[in-house]
Amino acid sequence: MATLNVLYEDNHVIVVEKPIMIPVNSDESNDLSLLQMIKDYIKKTRNKPNEAYVALVHRLDRPVGGVMVFALSAKAASRLSESMRLHQLEKKYAAIVSRPLKPGVYKDKLLKDEKTNTTRVHPKGKESTLIIESVQSLNDGTTLCWIRLLSGRSHQIRVQTSSRNAPILYDQRYNPQTKPTHPIALFAYELSFPHPTTKEVLTFSLPLPNRHPFNLFNT
Repeated sequence: MATLNVLYEDNHVIVVEKPIMIPVNSDESNDLSLLQMIKDYIKKTRNKPNEAYVALVHRLDRPVGGVMVFALSAKAASRLSESMRLHQLEKKYAAIVSRPLKPGVYKDKLLKDEKTNTTRVHPKGKESTLIIESVQSLNDGTTLCWIRLLSGRSHQIRVQTSSRNAPILYDQRYNPQTKPTHPIALFAYELSFPHPTTKEVLTFSLPLPNRHPFNLFNT
């Protein structure tokens, strides 16, 4: 079982590293979720007699790892959700795609199909924006993109890159030709947000995973 890597905690929030292949909250697989892991951790470390209050305020796809924040009170959950709405909760990702993409602002209208749990570019979709801040390419065109996400649509980075014929490596959902030899090459490496009570902007980051294909690049 994966162990919980706690980056920060106080009475209002807890910041952790989400391991890959663990659901954020319970799903049809009935696998242990990150949310439940945090509840168990809080109950144990703080001697809570009943189930601890832990609220989910943003998500990461099951195969994706990285930094996440959870609220430990209803007030903190409300204020973090408001920070999300105001784009004050800033998320940065590293994605390795199959061919070069240029730095810049990428905008698309994305529509989610709840039945298939997939998202696609569609005129009736919601406006979705990300910024590729910098890139690093290998000789074969494989490219590491440093991305700042301005909106939080389902599978957003995966869809916006694959729709430009630059799917993320090992993304089985949006790159059907890929072989499942490695976890998806997408990682949420940094998260910033105003603390729900002090308003101080907190920033937490993680090094890129020491695994293929991230270890092909000098970072």
